[in-house]
Amino acid sequence: MPKSASPFATFLIIGPVCFFLGLLFASFPYDYNVLWTTPSLAADAAPGSDPREPYYTLLETHLKFLHSSPPVISRILHIVIGTGILGFLMKLYKPSEANMLFDGASLVLYMCGITVYIANIVKGLRVVTNGTYGKVELVEGESIAGATGEGPVDDYIGREDSLKVLAASNTILALVLIGVLVLQAGQWYAQKKEAAEIAMMDKARDEKKSHKTQQAQAGKGESKKKQ
Repeated sequence: MPKSASPFATFLIIGPVCFFLGLLFASFPYDYNVLWTTPSLAADAAPGSDPREPYYTLLETHLKFLHSSPPVISRILHIVIGTGILGFLMKLYKPSEANMLFDGASLVLYMCGITVYIANIVKGLRVVTNGTYGKVELVEGESIAGATGEGPVDDYIGREDSLKVLAASNTILALVLIGVLVLQAGQWYAQKKEAAEIAMMDKARDEKKSHKTQQAQAGKGESKKKQ
């Protein structure tokens, strides 16, 4: 792959990653009180009630609004995902050893992020929108609870745990994307360091060659004087 194409391919990777991190940061205020801290109980709340309940409702409303957004929103999101994959394919075309190490690991993390998005977030959005907490569909119109008739409904993930799983999925996805950025920054640093070392070696070689040339010229001058 030509070196001139590498910066553009890197841009195609870093751009979508930063875009997704921005989306996750916008969701962090909703996730914070659900997952990371126990808020104080509201003054008008009943004694013994869950202090996170208002924040569960906020997060649930937010997720329903996201899932009911116009189709163009999801299409733009998928185009951005595809742009990142295109950047990896460009960088891994006829790869060098550094590409295989940094870009290969970055691609693995990126695909892990896509897996989390499809398996947890998309599925979770559908569950929240439909309100089918604690139900796992086997066939159309049949769930585990209805099919087996065994075990209480509490054995399955309820509303609060489902929302916590979605919040945790956002955190996992953010860590995966940060890992992609770290690997890309590591590749840039390694390439810069390698270029500096090559420049130093070239400079030392040129100085050595110049020194030998000067010695040869000085030897010719001395021989001419003796003659």
